[in-house]
Amino acid sequence: MAYEELSREIIANVGGKDNVASVVHCTTRLRFKLKDASKANDEKMKATDGVLSLVKSGGQYQVVIGNNVADVYDTLIKIGGFGDGGSVPDDYVDTSNMSLTDKFIDLISGIFNPLLGALCAAGMIKGFNAMFLAFGWVTANNGTYIILNAIGDSLFYFMPIILGISSAKKFGINLYLGATIGAALCYPSIVAMAGSKTTLFTVFKGTFLQAPVHMTFLGIPVISMNYTTSVIPIIIAVWFASKVQKVARKVIPDVVKTFLVPFVVLLITVPVTFLVIGPIATWVGNAIAQVVSAIYNFSPILAGILMGAFWQVFVIFGVHWGFVAVMMTNIAAMGYDPIVGLSLAASFAQTGVVLAIIFQTKNEKTRGIAIPAFVSGIFGVTEPAIYGVTLPRKKPFIISCIASAIGGGLIGFFKTKLYIMAGMGIFSIPGAIGKNGVDSTVYGLIIAMIVATILGFALQMIFGRNSVDETLDEQVALANANAAESADSATAPAETTIAAKPVAKVSYNEPEKLVAPLNGTIVALKDVKDEVFSSGSMGQGVAIEPKEGKVCAPFDCEVAMTFPTGHAIGLRSAKGAEVMLHIGMDTVELDGKGFKILVEKGQSVKAGDPLIEFDLAAIKKAGYEVTTPVIVTNTNNYHEVNVVASGKVSIGDQLLDLE
Repeated sequence: MAYEELSREIIANVGGKDNVASVVHCTTRLRFKLKDASKANDEKMKATDGVLSLVKSGGQYQVVIGNNVADVYDTLIKIGGFGDGGSVPDDYVDTSNMSLTDKFIDLISGIFNPLLGALCAAGMIKGFNAMFLAFGWVTANNGTYIILNAIGDSLFYFMPIILGISSAKKFGINLYLGATIGAALCYPSIVAMAGSKTTLFTVFKGTFLQAPVHMTFLGIPVISMNYTTSVIPIIIAVWFASKVQKVARKVIPDVVKTFLVPFVVLLITVPVTFLVIGPIATWVGNAIAQVVSAIYNFSPILAGILMGAFWQVFVIFGVHWGFVAVMMTNIAAMGYDPIVGLSLAASFAQTGVVLAIIFQTKNEKTRGIAIPAFVSGIFGVTEPAIYGVTLPRKKPFIISCIASAIGGGLIGFFKTKLYIMAGMGIFSIPGAIGKNGVDSTVYGLIIAMIVATILGFALQMIFGRNSVDETLDEQVALANANAAESADSATAPAETTIAAKPVAKVSYNEPEKLVAPLNGTIVALKDVKDEVFSSGSMGQGVAIEPKEGKVCAPFDCEVAMTFPTGHAIGLRSAKGAEVMLHIGMDTVELDGKGFKILVEKGQSVKAGDPLIEFDLAAIKKAGYEVTTPVIVTNTNNYHEVNVVASGKVSIGDQLLDLE
């Protein structure tokens, strides 16, 4: 009945059943596609009992339910009469009703996001190497310089191969086909031909499209281009390959598809890329670079102010990926990018504001979020600062945008450019070192970073103090008012008693005990490196750093929910306790590799029965945290959730008391 009532409220708050195009669910969320998002009532949805949060992203209206999402979903589709779309991965994105802008951003982020770490690392090494050369610590003929340059330059030189792999994954073709198409663009003979002095003739002579022809393919002139470090040609080429593959799979018999489909894809795609896609894409890239340069040259200071002011807004909506693509295009066409560098003051403006909030707040939880956000902000990772500290308080976020705008204006004034995509935050500085070494443009960038930090700190200290603990102050005031009202009501005559707001009755479950589901070491929930768990928004509980890869039932219960990826499981006892075991952080990205589910949904198990086996070493080697939260997702149905264990625990040891 509770799920039926919750489902009806959710349907009403999304604008009614007729406003729902489709609905699926992942580990914790109902993911709606709405016909008209404006008909949804966001505030009522957030206030609905049983809804933890609301997220609108990627064209989806995502209602965060928690551990019991599968049961809510089953009830919801029955009451609403929706088609059963079933469960999807946590990172599921449905692009079918996205706008063109959303699709473009999803495309660019999907292609560039996987290589961002390697891209920044290579850029940092290349930037530092340029700095060493400028300071005279190495020479261009020195072995140290040559090897460091090879490390830093190789990813950029062979960019078509790298992007060929990530584009292949995005467009759904074999990764090695994408790499092969990219490798053809970087093939030594092709690169050498682009620089050949023997020219058959020149096309579009006298225009910005002018290009030499050094060879032909089946008698068709091949316009010579240097595709090393290029971005746009390989992305379009792999997209074209995905279309060729789709047709090839339809017409080629199954018995020979394994080798004939790749054969056809390569034989068609690579020549078409050299003859048509490559030249046109290169011209488009050059045109974009010219337009960007024209805007920048009109007023570098104005461009810096605008870029600095709105960069963090771009980050929130994900549109900053579009600038990353333009940056890579500019570097390939001109050898530098004048635009993205204008945003480099933004992380320091955020950092300055967050530092001020650390001094201003009286709330230990706020300080606990702000301190690591301050540290990560120095290195250019501002999402914790934006989402966890400044944006919820609004005014600090606006202050950071103002400080960032001034910092961006300074970067424009010094005409700082990025010659390579280096790291973020302070690690972006080497990326600004060009052929002239550490010159005024580099010092100007450092000055802008310092000014943005100081300005963000000062403006927040002066103008933002009242917004820091605003929510906390409101809660304290409300608590005091309610206490005073209760005291007055106890002594006033019945006819003059002020009616208090109705309080929802809570039906508490019977007390229950949970035992440790893993062998390992106790970790306080607040210390888990994921705010969804550490904040308690999913419920109270504890975490365990596992010693071995086996998860067992913490009590006699029924398996309420399993996931194909094997990284989590939901349990429900006869007394009503609902518990979620989540193995590691972000391990859903492993797509089930290293996990083995031993039970099925609806199966009854006893305390200590094995539930999941996982490869502890492989998960760690893949770079994922293995700390496993044990969360009581219906915490509100208990007076207290007490952790009764500490230090090392073994499967079967007393862990939690639910009272």
